[in-house]
Amino acid sequence: MFVATIPNRRSPPAILLRESYREAGKVKSRTLANLSHWPAERLEALRQVLRGARVESRPDGGLEDCFDVLRSRPHGHVAAVLGTLKRLGVEGLIGSKRTAQRDRCVAMIAARIVEPGSKLATARGLDPDTLHSTLGEMLGVEAADEEDLYAAMDWLLPRQERIEQALAKRHLGEGTFVLYDVSSTYFEGRRCPLARLGHSRDGKKGKLQIVFGVLTNAEGCPVAVEVFEGNTGDPKTVASQVHKLRERFNLQRLVLVGDRGMITAARIRDDLKPTEGIDWITALRAPAIRKLAEAGVLQLSLFDEKDLAEIRSPEYPGERLIVCKNPLLAEERARKREDLLISTERELEKVAAATVRTKSPLRGKDTIALRVGKVLGRFKVGKHFRLQITETQFRYERNEARITEEAALDGIYVIRTSVPKERLGTEDAVRSYKGLSSVERAFRSLKSVDLHVRPIHHRLANRVRSHVLLCMLAYYVEWHMRRALAPMLFDDEDRAAAQKQRASVVAPAPRSPGALRKARSKRTEVGAPVHSYQTLLKDLATVAKNCIQPRGAKALSFEKITTPTPIQQQAFDLLGVSAWK
Repeated sequence: MFVATIPNRRSPPAILLRESYREAGKVKSRTLANLSHWPAERLEALRQVLRGARVESRPDGGLEDCFDVLRSRPHGHVAAVLGTLKRLGVEGLIGSKRTAQRDRCVAMIAARIVEPGSKLATARGLDPDTLHSTLGEMLGVEAADEEDLYAAMDWLLPRQERIEQALAKRHLGEGTFVLYDVSSTYFEGRRCPLARLGHSRDGKKGKLQIVFGVLTNAEGCPVAVEVFEGNTGDPKTVASQVHKLRERFNLQRLVLVGDRGMITAARIRDDLKPTEGIDWITALRAPAIRKLAEAGVLQLSLFDEKDLAEIRSPEYPGERLIVCKNPLLAEERARKREDLLISTERELEKVAAATVRTKSPLRGKDTIALRVGKVLGRFKVGKHFRLQITETQFRYERNEARITEEAALDGIYVIRTSVPKERLGTEDAVRSYKGLSSVERAFRSLKSVDLHVRPIHHRLANRVRSHVLLCMLAYYVEWHMRRALAPMLFDDEDRAAAQKQRASVVAPAPRSPGALRKARSKRTEVGAPVHSYQTLLKDLATVAKNCIQPRGAKALSFEKITTPTPIQQQAFDLLGVSAWK
């Protein structure tokens, strides 16, 4: 935007406010307002403003008397998200041609990052009169209501397979490591066929649940998501993922990494071993580890000099078992066990006191056992107590031998893998299993920190699936944004340096020297304040699109975007986007 002086033969020159734009590869300009009637000092002040200079208003009336700011809408965070989304080609993944449905889907993905909410709230935020942001205007979906968004969700779901295949082609390859994990979230209502009573990972007892699983590459970049009924056990979801990886993604060789509750012995036997070309990395559960110790295969002397060792067992033919001991994990498990034991004793003491109280004492073997069962079911350490229940009495004591036996294995976990050692070293196998933490971070972001996939209100099963898909695509954009913005965030941008600082792969992952410096000083390498991802988005939102009305009988209003601060401009540069597009 600029002020142009146009010669006018024998008359005074015309002073025009003009805007440059590009059309068909050519730079053109159009007139926004005729400022010929403005005094020279006002014109000069406007020129300074358009150049980005700071212009002070005068007490006697000056620049502030020349303009009215009709409205100001948050814009910078929208420009950052949409710019990243376009740079990643997410629009093309959703649909090859620009349509109203595609634009509405893109709007819902972006809205999930900048201002997560219900579809009704999203539709209201797209309306330019609400002043929420410029999202609706930038995508041309200002008039969309919630029914339009629901229709776009219905349009999107049949394209999920094609979207995931494109992401898999981009981020997965032959012989790749694929991380898989599931989570659940609660459902508001009772009419969705996917909603079932199941294990609540959100601590919402009595709420119906939805289960969903996410596939990522080795770095945690999401490539696929699938929704299951809320009472589906984690292991039962593995078969569909194996089919997806082999048939839809056409991967003939891969390594599937899942936790001990996911890739169980039954899943290995029924789903993984029969499928040629698929290896796995998982871990043994506590009973299996105890069985190895009892058989003498796992000996504590293995950890006299190192914190990991490979062992063999006839129970796992053709597989490698990597035993690891983490002292910090041992301390945490011992502390947690003691806390649970103390809490259990406190509640059991109440039951015992109830049996000897003077007024209305607790009587009946079954009645006392029911009260005791509730306590043991709550704290899950009943195996560590000896109980004696009669018709009139209740006694308890710790089973010290059982506690000591379990404590001997504190901090020990066993990695189980079918990948030969010549293809994957011992430490690399442990590191690959620990990579599941990146999927856990994805669930934290999806569910609570940023994207707020929960609670789910949709009544139709396909709407629930489409909602989760939109959240996964939003996390895909956020994942790339976080990595690009890492120099400005508390996030560790130098993972290679962090790995060099690590004394052992079994030990907790350290932070790189650069990340530690940022954490101590709260400043980046260039001396700017360090942000979290959320606070940086809020800072970018202060880059506003202002609608300005020059005071004058025939003056036309025009729009002006706030000049970014150095910190905001650095963020735009790291993302490779512009606030003006």
